Amino acid sequence: MPDGEQRERDRPDTPAPQDAEDAEIPQDPQDPQETEAARRRRRAQFLRELHEAKALRDRVQPRRARAARMRQAMRMRTFRW
Repeated sequence: MPDGEQRERDRPDTPAPQDAEDAEIPQDPQDPQETEAARRRRRAQFLRELHEAKALRDRVQPRRARAARMRQAMRMRTFRW
């Protein structure tokens, strides 16, 4: 890319694409009209994406993932009840 040129997704004036189910969910978490079901739906979506991102990171960085598993196992062995 030439200097100063931005990718389409990096431009601040382009709106982010929205899924059909995200369209009816209010974006403001302090909105009093947001229902408990909408909050749970947003939280479930977030947790799915987080799990997917962690799984992807573990696949592309197997050495780091193995080291993290070893550290977690060591923490669990030395944990006192």
